[in-house]
Amino acid sequence: MPQKIVCKSCKEVLYEGELLKSPQDVIKKFEGKCPKCKKDLKFSTEGVDVHPCTTK
Repeated sequence: MPQKIVCKSCKEVLYEGELLKSPQDVIKKFEGKCPKCKKDLKFSTEGVDVHPCTTK
């Protein structure tokens, strides 16, 4: 199932793809900061939202 991880503050897509990735791995990739809005990313409902992608 496709996965999309977005910044809760600005809705920047941090990861989208078929391969399931943990939010912690995605947060580490960006060194704990959203590349767009620079807000802290946290592994909680306050830092990121995880949604299934809808097929087109």
